[in-house]
Amino acid sequence: MSERKVIRRALISVYDKTGLIELGSALHKSGVEILSTGSTAKTLAAANIPVIAVEDYTGFPEMMGGRVKTLHPRIHGGILADQNNAEHLSAIADHEIAPFDLIVVNLYPFTQTIASTDDFAECIEQIDIGGPSMLRGAAKNHGSVAVVSDPSQYPRLLAAIAAGGFTQDERVMLAMETFRTTAEYDMAIATWLGEQTHTSDDWRAQVWHRISGLRYGENPHQSASVYGAPGVSGIAQAKQLHGKEMSFNNYTDADAALRAAFDHSEPCVAIIKHANPCGIATGSNVTIAHQKAHACDPISAFGGVVAANREVTVAMAKNLGEIFTEVVIAPSFEAEAITILSKKPSIRLLTIDGYTIPRDELRPISGGLLIQGSDLIDAAGDDPKNWKQVSGDPVSAEILSDLTFAWRAVRAVKSNAILLAHECASVGVGMGQVNRVDSARLAVNRAGDRSQGSVAASDAFFPFADGLQILIDAGVVAVVQPGGSVRDEEVIAAAQAAGIAMFFTSTRHFSHA
Repeated sequence: MSERKVIRRALISVYDKTGLIELGSALHKSGVEILSTGSTAKTLAAANIPVIAVEDYTGFPEMMGGRVKTLHPRIHGGILADQNNAEHLSAIADHEIAPFDLIVVNLYPFTQTIASTDDFAECIEQIDIGGPSMLRGAAKNHGSVAVVSDPSQYPRLLAAIAAGGFTQDERVMLAMETFRTTAEYDMAIATWLGEQTHTSDDWRAQVWHRISGLRYGENPHQSASVYGAPGVSGIAQAKQLHGKEMSFNNYTDADAALRAAFDHSEPCVAIIKHANPCGIATGSNVTIAHQKAHACDPISAFGGVVAANREVTVAMAKNLGEIFTEVVIAPSFEAEAITILSKKPSIRLLTIDGYTIPRDELRPISGGLLIQGSDLIDAAGDDPKNWKQVSGDPVSAEILSDLTFAWRAVRAVKSNAILLAHECASVGVGMGQVNRVDSARLAVNRAGDRSQGSVAASDAFFPFADGLQILIDAGVVAVVQPGGSVRDEEVIAAAQAAGIAMFFTSTRHFSHA
């Protein structure tokens, strides 16, 4: 398996010309005969690297705008011939076909094209046919042929040339990588066509590339790794500036914190612990937002994960420096803020560029996968202009602002969720309880005296008036909830009797998992 197979004859046909001249030069210096196509052949020839044009070898010109150039028996016969099979060698000899030892091909930029244009015909033209055919043929015949499908593999190829060729094990690895490349390419085409024909719901495919292994999963006995999907920006793509290696739980909490902070357009800071917020607040700047968020539940914030939707300033960093924090993630950090926070060797500082909330949420279940559209704050019922006031007097602009904040913030809380807010900051959060009464009690207990004069948001309707009554008794002055219970009238009557304002949104933000 370690014996190297000498490279004597190569076919190169690449769209991405990165490293092409260096590669061609190395092959030529090693005495390798090079066949090539179209612009690849012209590029090599212009660099004075001897090259045989494919059409000269096949005796058949390129046609149909380049759609047909390598789809020829003299090409595919040379790729697919098992050089350890006497029958194969006899067959290609009979037809004056010479075998290849190396195929270097990269594909038309289909994914880049669909990302840059809506022109259907242009996208179709960027579906490579000859390239995948050559790659798959060479990968299948890896016992005889080495196949290189990406410029990132050129250093390995150059090393193999210098060492006298690839080993069998190395060719198997290249074949595996090639099949992954063509599979991902075809998946992108199939997914795009499904979107164009509005049939994408009956078939889903996605590729994740391993970024790194993790020390362990949620618990030490569980293995874990982090993977990323191409073309997206999320916690998996965040850049770590400082601190210990991220853990599985760090990733899940940081993801929840990012989402909570970016649910708001104003400067916002979210502090997350075990996937639930122990503080969310907006402010005129992130320093004020962080102070307000931390004040919600300082005990739970110990060892928490902090996300900001604006740059972390020096002032915010000074405050964070006094609190044990596992992770801080933001679009950027002021240089001195990094210096301040880096004095703590363990704190993880991460930046994320161009974060957007994913369009879909994927949740594995035994035997399958659940896919749903992400719960975005963009429904008609999320706009206070569309809310229906069902009790109480008209509210002030300040109260309406708090209600609007609370409604956006409660989305980040696991159901059953109750969030109390004052001055656009959470002051008490009740989450993850099996009934809404317990969530109301928890939110009120967490808030203490701060519940007096606060507003409340409930992620789903109150099935009975008892949960609402707990909030009323604690001094809540206004409530926003979806409505829609069969006992809405009973709940409205309780609010009327207490003289508090209550609004129905007709939209629910229930977070079950």
